[in-house]
Amino acid sequence: MRLSFWRPVAAVAIIVATVTAFAYYFAHNPSVGQQLQRTSLTTMATVLVLYFCTIGALALINSSTIRLCKLRMKSSESLLLTAYSSVVNFFGPLQSGPAFRAVYLKQKYRINLKHYATATFVYYFFYAAFSGIFLLSGLLRWWSVLPLVLGLGAIIALRNGFLSGARLSKLDLTGWYYLAGATLLQVSLVAVIYYIELRSISPGIELWQAIVYTGAANFALFVSLTPGAIGFRESFLLFSQRLHHIDSSTIVAVNILDRAMYVILLLVLALFIFGTHASRRLGVKNT
Repeated sequence: MRLSFWRPVAAVAIIVATVTAFAYYFAHNPSVGQQLQRTSLTTMATVLVLYFCTIGALALINSSTIRLCKLRMKSSESLLLTAYSSVVNFFGPLQSGPAFRAVYLKQKYRINLKHYATATFVYYFFYAAFSGIFLLSGLLRWWSVLPLVLGLGAIIALRNGFLSGARLSKLDLTGWYYLAGATLLQVSLVAVIYYIELRSISPGIELWQAIVYTGAANFALFVSLTPGAIGFRESFLLFSQRLHHIDSSTIVAVNILDRAMYVILLLVLALFIFGTHASRRLGVKNT
């Protein structure tokens, strides 16, 4: 059978296996439930507000990515498109949010899909770079110098044409720092969210542990087939325990809490989309 058949089957199988593993672990480790009970309503409200801020950061990333393709989009439209694609990405098949944005931009702005794909890979480069810095910060105590070195290296590379491939040369790289800044904002917001969640479950967690934890969790998105990287994120976090030193029960509890808050965020976004007739404003039926 074709790969297009087996990919959704594999995604469903991974989700079922992960939920089963969660249920088994939860049933045999009552401490997880006790840890979750420590989470206050104030903490949950704070996490939810920060997740709304990440949607704003993603809207900035979307605008910056399009900027590389020499196009401009209103902030309100970028925010609406980001909210819509976030819902599609989680509840749609195989994380189809990026594909939805690409089709939308192609139909409305006649964007060159090859250029947009290249600009998206520039975003992934920054996302991977910042996540890698976060992940290795547990080993490199001087890690705070690395972002400056990375930024300087990127500037030198762009100025001297080391990154100017056939496709990359078609982009407007004069505004790449907007994309870098928006990506750093996104990764930092996620780190703050994880830090708050980790502290609510295990008060002894330190900031550096949350930063390493964030780096490991972010890398799971590059290989996941499931909504929200279900199953993949947990695996990455368990495999990287020697770096962040967070025990398994805390990882399980925090992931249950985090996914619950993220689903609430998406449900609120869905209500917002339907309430504001976003599909009509964006012309989603055609997309």
